[in-house]
Amino acid sequence: MALKVSNLDGNELADDYIRTYNPQSRWGDTWGIVKNSFLKLVLINLFVLICFVPAITIVILRNVYINGMGYIYPFNQSVLYPFYPDTVGLTEKLYFTTDLYFYAGLFVAGLVASVGVSGAAYSVRKLINTEGKFGVKSFFHGVKVCYLKTVVPVTLFIICLFSTLVCRDWMNVVIATGGNKAGAITAFVFVIIATVLAGIYCAWLFAVGTGYRLKAGELIKNSFAMMIGSILPTVIMAAFSLLPVWFYLIGGFFQVIAYAVFLLCGFSFMLVCWTAYTQRVFDAYVPPVIKTVKERPAKSEKNSVAVSEDDGTRRVRELLAAGKSELIARPIMPLPENTPSVALGKTFSRADVAAVNARREDIKKEVAEYEKAHENEPYYAEYNKLFAERDKALSVEPDKKGKKKKISSDNLLK
Repeated sequence: MALKVSNLDGNELADDYIRTYNPQSRWGDTWGIVKNSFLKLVLINLFVLICFVPAITIVILRNVYINGMGYIYPFNQSVLYPFYPDTVGLTEKLYFTTDLYFYAGLFVAGLVASVGVSGAAYSVRKLINTEGKFGVKSFFHGVKVCYLKTVVPVTLFIICLFSTLVCRDWMNVVIATGGNKAGAITAFVFVIIATVLAGIYCAWLFAVGTGYRLKAGELIKNSFAMMIGSILPTVIMAAFSLLPVWFYLIGGFFQVIAYAVFLLCGFSFMLVCWTAYTQRVFDAYVPPVIKTVKERPAKSEKNSVAVSEDDGTRRVRELLAAGKSELIARPIMPLPENTPSVALGKTFSRADVAAVNARREDIKKEVAEYEKAHENEPYYAEYNKLFAERDKALSVEPDKKGKKKKISSDNLLK
């Protein structure tokens, strides 16, 4: 972190979510999110895969075209026996011209692929920062706010990749035709190194651009500073994130695995790995602000009193509208579970009836005593006072002319 990173604080690109999750163990927690949100990652991968259809189509057509040329061109010298055409470097030249034309279409395909990558980048970052929250609307919102910041690094990387592929074919042509072998190999090695470095920088340009709202100059400077400040872990994480690509390049059985992974979650896997790593680097430069439930603004004492009065008035209105209830107006004696009771059987005598009546009178006496002992409690006193004042207000005496005075509804609440 030798270079200074600026203007990240407060400029995080999080329009439709609030960061509520701060991983304690970055990779352990990320793995937990992946397990709990695997189907969401599959859906994100499907969106990206659809946007990569033009690029995949170009690669397939290029391979079909080359295989078709194998049946037309005289690569076997005995085809035109007894004539022996000069086929030195013919195969290499065919690859060179084919790649030059077909791979040029990747620039257009990159514009379409950037749609899926931008939406997926925003969705994966939201998934990590909110512990699994994701919606289809978030994907398309990510396309809206991150497309321009995605298409630029994607186009730059395609330029570097196109240069590497063309340089490889040119090197093969030079070697096949007996040219300067050492010079061609040296040039190809330098192009590979330049492409790797440019690819790493484009990855940081993409991560910073889709994570923060920055001007072009600040975006370029901060991306370079973060790449230089963490060059070794960046190389390691970039290599690990491209694990499905390595499987494809190895070929054989691993290529079959690569196809299956890309169809299921290959693009999501690369984005999750890279986003989790870059988020850790961002948090090292800018301490994360983890927000919980939004707190209500503190109310002034005057407003609090007004709200309290409004609640009290509303409560009074509800009680008056419901009418006086005897269950609320007078204390009700609770009966304990072990209260003795006298019941009549199928056959009983006068003495049994007298015992039941005596027990009933005892219960009435206990209830009356309980009611008298608790009738002055604030709960019952205030309730009865409310309706007593209402009855008093309603029973107004007529004035001198014999007309009853008008009663204001506000007087009933005082």
